Amino acid sequence: MTVSELDILVVDDARFSAAVVNRTLATAGYTGIRQAQSAHDALAQLSKKPADLVVADWLMPGMDGLELTRRIRQNDEANNRYTYVLLLTAREGVDALQQAFDQGVDDFVSKSAMTEQLQHRVMAADRIIQRHNRVQTDYQRMLTVNRQLKRQALIDPLTGFGNHQDALRALDSTLKHAEKRGGAACMLLMRVEEFEQQQRKRGNKVMQQAVLAFSRRLRQSVRPMDHLCRLQQDHFALITHQPHLNHCDPASFRRLYDNLNHRAYQTVAGFLNLQVSIAMVASEGSSNPKTMLDQTSLKLEQALAEKRIVATVADS
Repeated sequence: MTVSELDILVVDDARFSAAVVNRTLATAGYTGIRQAQSAHDALAQLSKKPADLVVADWLMPGMDGLELTRRIRQNDEANNRYTYVLLLTAREGVDALQQAFDQGVDDFVSKSAMTEQLQHRVMAADRIIQRHNRVQTDYQRMLTVNRQLKRQALIDPLTGFGNHQDALRALDSTLKHAEKRGGAACMLLMRVEEFEQQQRKRGNKVMQQAVLAFSRRLRQSVRPMDHLCRLQQDHFALITHQPHLNHCDPASFRRLYDNLNHRAYQTVAGFLNLQVSIAMVASEGSSNPKTMLDQTSLKLEQALAEKRIVATVADS
C-alpha cells in the first residue's frame, strides 16, 4: 500500500458517514485526513490550512455542498490555488450531475456506491491534483519571469496576458490559420465597466487585486489553447479558433459571460462586483485584425445596454 501525502478534508455532519469515508481513505493509504462537521467549520479550517481535496456531503444543514463549493472557488481565486471538490450524495441521474458540475464541483460519488467507488475516485483526483500543481508551479514561474523581464513589447506585466500589440499578432495568426485550414477566427472583447470610477473610489491596490482575480477566473474559464490579452487596464480579449463559423455564437460563450459577471471578486477591501460587457466578432480568415478590433469595440455599448454578448461577422 502506497502512502499518499494528499491533504484531505472530509466534511460531513453525520458521524457514521464520516467514519466510513475516513476508513475507506485510510485503507487506501491516505494519512493526511482532517475532519470538519459543517461547511462553516470547513471554511474556517481551509482559511488556516488549505487542502488538496475536499470530500463533502451534498446535503448539510446551514450550508450545503454546492454553496461550500462556490465559497471554496472564490477563496481559490483570491489565493491563486485550486482545491479539488468531491461531493457525496444520494441523488442520482444526469440532472444532479449537471447541477454539481455547473457549480464547480469536480466529481461526485453516490452514497449507494461509496464503498466501491470512493477509493478509485480519490486516486484519480490525486493524479489530477498532482498534474495541476505542476502546471500551476510552472505558470507561476513563467509569470514571475515575465514580470521580472518586463517584456512590455508583448506582455502585460500584471496579468501575464498579451498586450494590445500581441492581440493583433495573435488574431492575425488565427485568421491565417482559419483561411488556410478552415474554421473561423473568433475574438471576444471584454470591458470592465466603470473601472476608472472604481479605481478612484477604492485605490490602485484594490483594483490591481481585482484585475488579478478577474484574470485568474478568465484563464480558468477558457481552453488552454485559447489566447488571452489585456489591451488596456479595463479591456481584455479572448482570441480563439473554432472549427466552424457557426460555433462563434454568443450561446457558446454564455457560461463565460456568467462566470465573469455573476460572482464577486475577492480583494483586501472585501468582495468586489464587476460588470463585464462582451462583444464578439468572427471571420473565416479574410479580415484585417485591426479592423476586427475596431468593429468589435463599437459593439460594447450595445452589449452594456442589453447585458448580453453582442456578436457580429467581420467585414471582409
